[in-house]
Amino acid sequence: MPWLYFNLKPKLLEWVTPWQLDIQTKLTQLETISIGQQCFIAPEAELFAEPGRNITIGDKCMIAADVFMHGPITLGDEVAINHSCSLDGGQAGIHIGSQTRIANNVTVYAFNHGMSPDSPIYQQPTSSKGIIIGQDVWIGAQAGLVDGITIGDKAVIGMGCIVTKDVAAYAIMAGNPAKVIGDRRNK
Repeated sequence: MPWLYFNLKPKLLEWVTPWQLDIQTKLTQLETISIGQQCFIAPEAELFAEPGRNITIGDKCMIAADVFMHGPITLGDEVAINHSCSLDGGQAGIHIGSQTRIANNVTVYAFNHGMSPDSPIYQQPTSSKGIIIGQDVWIGAQAGLVDGITIGDKAVIGMGCIVTKDVAAYAIMAGNPAKVIGDRRNK
């Protein structure tokens, strides 16, 4: 529950702040990861970056337990990624706008395998177009986002959606494949 970090009483912050600093320092020393101010990263989160596949985390971001992130990935400020999400930036990367919330068990993959019948899948080349998620987007639990899509600002992706096409700003999406069922401005 990383959001609890931002509501801790001063006495608890006395030990939590150095604990978080230790976790974040180890990540930035071992990988090409940069972390903004006042972030919370669960010790069970797995962040993997290497030269050319950086992870950049804005201020006041929250990354919960059992999240898997493989760069290139850029998070704006105040982004929350809940437990058991899996994000892989492929070669082109994932960009997540500020104040976006991603519920548990969401998958975001910015790459795809070739499917030629001439050789096994694991020997196929991969392609990567990248994924852009706008600002103030809400992505519901167990949704899946495929390579090459853009989700507009303030959109809502319902639980279990598989997003295969671009999503307009303010759109409310549901289903598999995801379809527009409303507009957030009408709520």
